Amino acid sequence: MSIYAINKRATFDYELLERLEGGLVLVGHEVKAVKTGHLSLKGAFLTVHNNELYLTNAHIPAYQKLNTPEKYDEYRARKVLVKRRELDSLIGKIKQKGLTLVPIKVYSKHRLIKLEFAVGKGKRLIDKREDIKTREAKISIRRVLRGDKG
Repeated sequence: MSIYAINKRATFDYELLERLEGGLVLVGHEVKAVKTGHLSLKGAFLTVHNNELYLTNAHIPAYQKLNTPEKYDEYRARKVLVKRRELDSLIGKIKQKGLTLVPIKVYSKHRLIKLEFAVGKGKRLIDKREDIKTREAKISIRRVLRGDKG
């Protein structure tokens, strides 16, 4: 299993409640671009249209500029394949106030490209500050135990 992209801001901006996996529908040259590591989940999110799940605003640049179709949109919505039962339960959950679907990482499973996403609740600024404080406290404790100065 190789990991192609990770959304590091997901755990900082959202409290992740439930993690799920879905298949990502890509065109041939997009698969090649993803497998070479040209993928960004920065600012990406998942939406539901016509009872189907889509990854929106993920950036996959052209694999080869000259061999790419003229009207290729690097930020187009890409379909995510999940089971109907999972999708119905997700739709019920995100209709609750403040819940959203956040992409976490894109990786390969055997020869398929999968997307790990989560149901998340947005953190407030005060919660983010608490996370920063605890992280800095752990770092300072580690330094003291190692005997480093600073």
